[in-house]
Amino acid sequence: MKTSNQLKYTKDVVFIPLLFIFIIWFVYWVEIRFELNFTKAGIFPRSLSGLKGVFLSPFIHSNTNHLFNNSVPLFVLLAFLIYFYRSVYLKVLLFGGVLSGFLTWIIAREAYHIGASGIVYLLFSFVFFSGIIKKQFQLVAVSLIVIFLYGSMVWYVFPIKEGVSWEGHLSGFLVGLLFSFVFKQKGIVKEDYEYRQTEFDLLFDEEGNFNPQKLEEEKEFVNGEGDD
Repeated sequence: MKTSNQLKYTKDVVFIPLLFIFIIWFVYWVEIRFELNFTKAGIFPRSLSGLKGVFLSPFIHSNTNHLFNNSVPLFVLLAFLIYFYRSVYLKVLLFGGVLSGFLTWIIAREAYHIGASGIVYLLFSFVFFSGIIKKQFQLVAVSLIVIFLYGSMVWYVFPIKEGVSWEGHLSGFLVGLLFSFVFKQKGIVKEDYEYRQTEFDLLFDEEGNFNPQKLEEEKEFVNGEGDD
C-alpha cells in the first residue's frame, strides 16, 4: 500500500490556530475594556434574530475560564486538521461551523448559546472518526492521541452539567462525524500499489516453488506471440 497526499509542515499549521485564538481573546477583551456584553449575539434557537449567532457565537465567551477551556483544544485540534487535511480544512471549519451552529439553532433549548466549543467538538469528531474510517496508521495514531487528550469531552454531548450548551456540543459532534464520511477520500488515503512482474518473479511457480523452467516457458511463449 502507498499513501497519497504526503504531509508537509507549513507555518499556517500554527499561524491559523493562533490567529483564531487571538480573535476570540480580542473579542473578549473588547467586552471587558468597553463594558459590553455580546451574549445576545449568540445563537437563540428558532428565532430569526437568533440566527446571527450561527456565525457570531464561536467568538463570544462568558468568562476567562470558558475562553481558556476552549482555547487549548481548539489550537491542538485545528493544527491537526490543517496538517492532515490541508485540502479540505477550510470546508470543514467554515461549512462545518455554520452547519453545527444551524443544527444548534434547530434543536437547542431557548437560551443564548455562545462559545467555540461547538467548533471544538466538530474538530474532535472529524479528526477522530476520519482516522478510524481511513484505517491509515498516521491518522489512527492522531485519533488515539485525540481520544487520550479529550476523550472525556464525549460525555458533554449529554445534559450532564447545568449551564453548558450540550446541544452545541452534540451538533458539532454529529457534523464532524458526517464530514468524516463526506471527506473520507481527502487528506491521507491509502492506495494500492501496482506491481510490475520481473524475470525474478518468473523463477517461481504459483505455489512459490523455485522453477527456472517457468521462466524459459514464458520467454518461449512471448517469442512465439511475436512471430505471429
